[in-house]
Amino acid sequence: MTFREFYIHWHSRTAAFAREYLLSQDDANDVVQDVFVDLYEKYDLLSDHVNLTAYLFTSLKNRCVDVLRHRMTEREAALRMQEEYELTLRMKFDSLEILDDGIFDEETVEMILEKALAVLPERCRTIFVKHKLEGMKQKDIAAEMGLSCKTVENQLTIAYRKMREALKPYFTLMMFLL
Repeated sequence: MTFREFYIHWHSRTAAFAREYLLSQDDANDVVQDVFVDLYEKYDLLSDHVNLTAYLFTSLKNRCVDVLRHRMTEREAALRMQEEYELTLRMKFDSLEILDDGIFDEETVEMILEKALAVLPERCRTIFVKHKLEGMKQKDIAAEMGLSCKTVENQLTIAYRKMREALKPYFTLMMFLL
């Protein structure tokens, strides 16, 4: 049997098979075309030694599985992105919900900052206050407190992380107020 005869005999059946699993005529046509192109390139080598019908349907099945696996991966990624977007919206919404009119006065802002500072360990808080509120340089803080510059740097990193966490609900607002 020539490749042309084989193609004419099996094309419509393979297209129906692929369409049944892929649920898309275009995807089915693409997969069937790819399988027949692959088979055409190997036809002379395979025709004498291999059951071509079995090879055709095995190749078709594998390509359909690849397409379906790719679709599932894309869908899962889209769902994860949607979930992250919804979580971000929820956080923004919740942040606005806790915002009240009194938060805009200076006393309230100071109270929020004091609460955030209170969560810091004592040495960490002292270093943070000296650096951020009193404007001291890290090397001057290290000299005054008898610490290495690296220790001061590490304590500031800890302070920033803990302050960011404590101020998270107010972060957007604080950016505009401070």
